[in-house]
Amino acid sequence: MLKHILRVLALIVVVGVGIFAYLAWPDKAQVPIETVEGQRPNITAPRIQTIPTVEVADAVGWPAGAKPVAAPGLQVAAFAEGLDHPRWMYRLPNGDVLVAETNSPPRDGGGIQAWVMKHLMGKAGAGVPSANRLTLLRDANGDGVAEQRTVFMSGLNSPFGMALMDGQLYIANTDALVRVPYVTGQTSITVKPELVVKLNGGGNHWARNVIPAADGKTLFVSVGSATNIAENGMDAEKYRANILQVWPDKNWRIYAAGLRNPNGMALNPANGNLWTVVNERDLLGSDLAPDYLTQVEFGDHFGWPWFYWGGYVDDRVEPKNIALQEYSKRPDYALGPHVAALGLTFAPDAKLGGRWAQGAFIGEHGSWNRKPVSGYKVVWVPFGSNGFPKPGVKPVDVLTGFLSKDGDALGRPVGVITDRTGSLLVADDVGNRIWRISAAGQVAAR
Repeated sequence: MLKHILRVLALIVVVGVGIFAYLAWPDKAQVPIETVEGQRPNITAPRIQTIPTVEVADAVGWPAGAKPVAAPGLQVAAFAEGLDHPRWMYRLPNGDVLVAETNSPPRDGGGIQAWVMKHLMGKAGAGVPSANRLTLLRDANGDGVAEQRTVFMSGLNSPFGMALMDGQLYIANTDALVRVPYVTGQTSITVKPELVVKLNGGGNHWARNVIPAADGKTLFVSVGSATNIAENGMDAEKYRANILQVWPDKNWRIYAAGLRNPNGMALNPANGNLWTVVNERDLLGSDLAPDYLTQVEFGDHFGWPWFYWGGYVDDRVEPKNIALQEYSKRPDYALGPHVAALGLTFAPDAKLGGRWAQGAFIGEHGSWNRKPVSGYKVVWVPFGSNGFPKPGVKPVDVLTGFLSKDGDALGRPVGVITDRTGSLLVADDVGNRIWRISAAGQVAAR
């Protein structure tokens, strides 16, 4: 009799799980992604998920001779190949390019969540150990291919952003901003880096970026959140989901807050103001919440974890913070849900033709929890003379073809910068390459 009861209970559990999975997983997009882009995206009702939608493109790399597809009027070729998970780049004054070959540090903790994360990272091409180095690439003969490659710095801790200021090269490790003296033309640095400020690490969103402010006297440092929506409490998010402002004398302050994962940062050439791209929260369905591009001013709060897109309440977050709602700043431009916007450059020195003369290039690493997938491309947002995106414009594809016809990831774009000729460089951490986009028919200078 007991055995019969247990069988019935087991059947009920199985049916219950099946019904739950049918109703809640996977969540499919219900509106065209174009409607969740631009200055006034369609913010639909949230579809809260307990089990995340998992729809990540399997990382397979590029077949021999294959490459992404550039927009009409542009052409693309490899600037460097055979790198080890290249994520971010920085152009030095003499035209040399530093690339951070890097990945997430080892993650603490175990259990089902850690296993799922490890599995997803492996599928997405992010399961490899971090090389923890900066590599210097030099195109001395100007043919658009880096023929010289040297280890510039090693022994770092998941490095990402790099910036020069007052003869010092600042490097954003996952747990600290450090610096070393730099002389133009150096091909390697072996001195021990000096600690500038410690940065809270661990959890999710390991990558830290750094850029100089317009006045050249301070630096902006981005630090993403440790969790999705502060589910481990706000104590675990201390000085996270912030952009910090750091002085060379090692003083610092919070410049802006409520940014779940700000990554790419750049100064708008129209006025020198700070802009960033931000990865928004998960588990609200395939249509929410849009990643975004926005100007950031001192004292801004963009709502995370309590609010998204300028005041929409996330009912999952406890305790509530209703008083913040009216002060939660609305971002300037939506890029679509889960595109994983990472790279950002305004590139005023880009020489790709008039169409690309005024605006922002953005590297979209690609979604892992949206059906259908989003991102996996480089886009362009045209700006007007007022220093903001033109009214009504949608993101324009610049570089696509990172997904195969079977939906596998041949590559995944991250950082975007210009080289000394005005061509655009794109770091591809799955393809282990840096792509160079130039105007069609352009012959590299020699």
